[in-house]
Amino acid sequence: MEPRAGVSKQDIREQIWDYMESQNLADFPRPVHHRIPNFKGASRAAEHFPRLQAFKMARTIKVNPDAPQKNARFFVLESKKTLLVPTPRLRTGLFNKITPPPGATKDILRKCATSQGVRNYSAPVGLDSKVLVDLVVVGSVAVSEKGWRIGKGEGYADLEYAMMVSMGAVSQGTPVVTIVHDCQVVDIPEALLEDHDLTVDYILTPTRVITTGCERPKPAGIAWSKISCEMLGKMPILRSLRHREEQAGKDVTLRDGPRSPPGATRSPRDLAPPELGSVPLSSVQIGNLPPDARVSELKQALSALGVAPSRLTWQGPQHSAFLHYRDPAEAQQAIACLQGFRLGANTVRVVLARQQRASDLVGSHTTEPLPDHQPAIAGP
Repeated sequence: MEPRAGVSKQDIREQIWDYMESQNLADFPRPVHHRIPNFKGASRAAEHFPRLQAFKMARTIKVNPDAPQKNARFFVLESKKTLLVPTPRLRTGLFNKITPPPGATKDILRKCATSQGVRNYSAPVGLDSKVLVDLVVVGSVAVSEKGWRIGKGEGYADLEYAMMVSMGAVSQGTPVVTIVHDCQVVDIPEALLEDHDLTVDYILTPTRVITTGCERPKPAGIAWSKISCEMLGKMPILRSLRHREEQAGKDVTLRDGPRSPPGATRSPRDLAPPELGSVPLSSVQIGNLPPDARVSELKQALSALGVAPSRLTWQGPQHSAFLHYRDPAEAQQAIACLQGFRLGANTVRVVLARQQRASDLVGSHTTEPLPDHQPAIAGP
């Protein structure tokens, strides 16, 4: 099955999904549309995995959490290698390390390789763990024998890899494997590929092992210009990586989040405090903060998002805060960036603050801006 001329990535996805549904080539969950297909024969395809030399040499292997890679996860555990599995949608971190109970039987290892097992037998791996990943397994909707890959369109595999590059966990020489049905191996026009797209070195199907010999460079890091404020708000680990790269002097401008250029200065008018005794219309109220949230934690998150205010009024007992910006446009930009933003386990509520008197802010603490070009927030 080959895609027709002049197709887009989405055309190829739809063609694969439609064909697999029409030919009944997938197991639960169905339909396969908008998923990494759990194709029939996935277990057989995964049997090639431990025979790869790259597998034999690897000590730490990252495998995606999708159903068709369940057997690949099992083989990693059975071989007593370290198994890392990305967290769902990257919302609570990047990796979980799967640690089976002592003396686990094959049946227990198979349970550890399931989605439920990943939840029950895992511990998060932090940014400072200095983990080195020797082999990467990703799911695909379509892949070509040249190593070009198309995922389900959400970009998580590409972003996971880019984040691993940013962490120093992988390099250009780290092999990438995908496990697919034979019908998912198609011609993909190279013109469809972008710099942030991940390519693969090995393709495992129920009938073949394809060594792609792909020489196209893999992503060299996170393409911040492709990251939206909304994505950043939902992924604390991405905010942390952005903060680190910004501190290292890298360009971390987001797709929809303009920032002041390095060296820019702010006028005294910009740094002026809000109108005494009220919350101006250029302020944002952020609520549903975790009970144990700290000003410093919120400060770092806002800075990483590129929406640090000129001043912040902290209302700890009310689990909320007011963010004071220079003008209504900045406030609206902050609201857009903070949609879906998570702090700890809570998804915060964000609204444009109504006019309030000082008497409404009992128990509040207003922090002062720092006297430099950054819109940083002072606080404990």
